[in-house]
Amino acid sequence: MIFNNSIRVVDAALMIDDLPVYAIARELETPVYVYSLKRIQENYRRLKAAFAPVGARLHYSAKANSNAAILRTLIDKGAGIDAVSGGEIARTLRAGAAAQDIVFAGVGKTVAEIGYAIERGIGWFNVENELELQYINEAASSIGTEKVQVALRFNPEVRADTHPQISTGHGGAKFGLTAAAIGKALAGAERYPNLSICGVHLHIGSQLGDSAATLQALAKTRQLIKPYPNIHTINLGGGLPVAYRQDQSIPSLEELVSEIAPHVHGYQVLLEPGRAIVADAGILVATVLYVKEQAGKIFYIIDASMTELIRPALYGAQHEIVPLTQPDDGWVVAQVVGPVCESTDVLASDREIARLQVGDRVAIMTAGAYGMAMASNYNSRLRPAEAVVAVDGDSWSVSRRRETIGDLLYANVSESRKV
Repeated sequence: MIFNNSIRVVDAALMIDDLPVYAIARELETPVYVYSLKRIQENYRRLKAAFAPVGARLHYSAKANSNAAILRTLIDKGAGIDAVSGGEIARTLRAGAAAQDIVFAGVGKTVAEIGYAIERGIGWFNVENELELQYINEAASSIGTEKVQVALRFNPEVRADTHPQISTGHGGAKFGLTAAAIGKALAGAERYPNLSICGVHLHIGSQLGDSAATLQALAKTRQLIKPYPNIHTINLGGGLPVAYRQDQSIPSLEELVSEIAPHVHGYQVLLEPGRAIVADAGILVATVLYVKEQAGKIFYIIDASMTELIRPALYGAQHEIVPLTQPDDGWVVAQVVGPVCESTDVLASDREIARLQVGDRVAIMTAGAYGMAMASNYNSRLRPAEAVVAVDGDSWSVSRRRETIGDLLYANVSESRKV
């Protein structure tokens, strides 16, 4: 069974590059995230090559996975960064990113975050509110920054072919600016002397099933910015899909690039992929705690949950689940659930899966994106460790230790206040 060039089953054992996953899990215990840096590099190179015909500059979307080792790996290979908070900016700067290679996006930047970003010389702001232009201009003026590069995020009122909860370019979404609002901002650009409004940002959703909505949005974008020669950059955002099932097909990158090329001709192009770089490079390893049979169903209760991987509970997302060593007991239809006190803490429903026993370990596949990044301490659970397999494929290290009870209690304070 082969999932990709780095994650596959060899001689009945799940391997990540040249290492058996069970050996890593045995040393670190579970739940634990494990990532292949080799696969991450390979995905980055593949995207860079695919978008070379339009000269796209790739900015990795740190919200997908902000693990320090992953950030360093991509920055060392020349990737820029797409950050959506002051915290992500801080993490990526510590990982070695050059400030001018960071794009600061997000629908609700605080005044403090804006000032922090300008002080550090962030390369671009993706702006989603008219008032935000004023905040950035005022902060730049007070800090003494002459010009800050700004791209206006366009909401083209196009509904993408994807899950409704990750569709961001339709009129009812909170994201972006309408054509009228962008026209107003560009017509009144002299009100913001410390800004260089020279780009437009477009992101209509994630896991885009086809190119139709993207092309429609791009056509609207070109029409919108045609009267403004100062707009020299189109930021295409992210949204590139990945396959979460082995039988799932995804659109061809080469076809997508050839289709969008006429729409971006003559413009500098930025791209902000996240999921497409890290998703299939990561797995979440868990242990079977209990096997329960009731109401005609089999339940495998594992030590990973919605606090480690919320995507199934949040989106109804499907992740394949495979044992670390292939058993000989056949297959059953089962429910794979976590220990959290919520009925939605289900990792797989009515899934055909290898017959498991207490103590068996499994890998939840394609968990490198929006797994650990969205992990929580709900039920006061400790967030898991993260390990990375080096680019050489035959060595690994802990990149983030497992939280402790001390970590959980550290921020608790008791301070009396008087009004």
